[in-house]
Amino acid sequence: MQTKISQAIKDAVEAAPKRSFVESIDMAFTIRDVDLKNPANRIQEEVRLPSGRGKQISIAMFASADAAVKAKAAGIVVIDPSSIEELGSDKTKAKKMAKKYDYFLSEVPHMGLIGRYLGVVLGPRGKMPRPVPPNLDPAMIAKGLESTVMVRSRDRITFHTSIGTLSQTEDELIENAMTVWTRVITKLERGAGNIRSLHIKTTMGPSHKVEVIF
Repeated sequence: MQTKISQAIKDAVEAAPKRSFVESIDMAFTIRDVDLKNPANRIQEEVRLPSGRGKQISIAMFASADAAVKAKAAGIVVIDPSSIEELGSDKTKAKKMAKKYDYFLSEVPHMGLIGRYLGVVLGPRGKMPRPVPPNLDPAMIAKGLESTVMVRSRDRITFHTSIGTLSQTEDELIENAMTVWTRVITKLERGAGNIRSLHIKTTMGPSHKVEVIF
């Protein structure tokens, strides 16, 4: 599979149109013979890309006092916990916030309020905050998230995730792609036998099919 995935990545990079921004490269899976009505069969994996995501990510944290100071020092956007209920009452504002940031963190005491008022917005998007204990520097969590992507099928047979950007080398993209591929097939009962199709493409470029062998 590595040879086939490598070729698809090479083709996607070569076919990518010139853009004024750095395009992401996505890996799209379509699975088969999997009952996704059963939540236990759904794919929901956080994958650490060995070569990183190839771009900066945005992280916000619900924090106050000392935790807020630490978060700001780490380059994390701070959201005042007192605004949680207000955000929850304005779905448009809450959705805009959810779209703006890649990941969320929160001091432990605020997790209950977030779940109550913002869970309906953040939950389905896989963006519920990661709790940060008082003795842990949020910078440590943020550092790990810089190279992490979420692979989520929900109840759909087709799903995709980023494996990097055009700013990275082909070797780096291949390493990332194989890491994602391996994680996904290990979560399926029949491994690659549950993969109907696999495609790789840049954000705006054409899709390149990978022949799945098993």
